Amino acid sequence: MIIVNLDVMMARRKMSSSELAERIGITQANLSVLKTGKAKAVRFSTLEAICKALDCQPGDILEFKEIDN
Repeated sequence: MIIVNLDVMMARRKMSSSELAERIGITQANLSVLKTGKAKAVRFSTLEAICKALDCQPGDILEFKEIDN
């Protein structure tokens, strides 16, 4: 399972959803889908823009956890 820690990085950088959405050029609705982990995919260009805006690495935002059945 991929965990999205975008809200954690935004809090660390003290950046609001509206500010990040504007900086990376996506709607707040699409940013919300990313933040909640409901997105099926993320474009590398979007991930790059997020990392640039938040001054972080992709691994700061995305995390892999195994699910035990």
